[in-house]
Amino acid sequence: MVEVKGLRKSFAGGSGEIEILKGIDLSVSEGERVAVVGTSGAGKTTLMHILGGLDYPTEGQVRIEGSDILALRGSALDDFRNRTVGFVFQFHQLLPEFTALENVMMPALIARKARKEAAAAARKLLDDVGLSHRLTHKPGQLSGGEQQRVAIARSLVQAPRLLLADEPTGNLDSSTSEEIFQLIDRLHKKHGLTMLVVTHNEPLARRLDRMVRMEDGLLKD
Repeated sequence: MVEVKGLRKSFAGGSGEIEILKGIDLSVSEGERVAVVGTSGAGKTTLMHILGGLDYPTEGQVRIEGSDILALRGSALDDFRNRTVGFVFQFHQLLPEFTALENVMMPALIARKARKEAAAAARKLLDDVGLSHRLTHKPGQLSGGEQQRVAIARSLVQAPRLLLADEPTGNLDSSTSEEIFQLIDRLHKKHGLTMLVVTHNEPLARRLDRMVRMEDGLLKD
């Protein structure tokens, strides 16, 4: 599902270039759940952004389902981000002026699906994550755990095959973190997802199929 070779990423710094990724090699099989752990600043989020088509590396290769995603531009890149990958961010990234239902519908509406079809898919997913009673609530009316559940439902509304989750429990207490982890695990089984999860929570990470550690811009099994 995911094949990464020689991935490097540098940024311009005050005293010259700062290398964040220093030659990442990573292979993830279809249906596999892989956790990426490591300290802050190790490059985990940069790696996720590149895999999700949100950023480009300085050099290297990224293939997802055999396709070179680094060659995608314009509408082809938009389509990849909208249909192939679901992204769950640490800070939810929900639109505060829209309801839970509208937030989940948004990727489908961007893909120009009929509003009725988008709403039906969103309602089903919100039911799957236990929020069928919160459809008309806006993010400010939801708890942190509920907001993350909405974000997870939104990430799946286009039926992606790859789920990228960047610290999905990073801002939650231990009890809510466990609930979100169990939810992601159930959705993985139900939807047959391939998952790459960045987390500081090593006990949760060890419950996935494989854990890799990022240190100083490199991955170690």
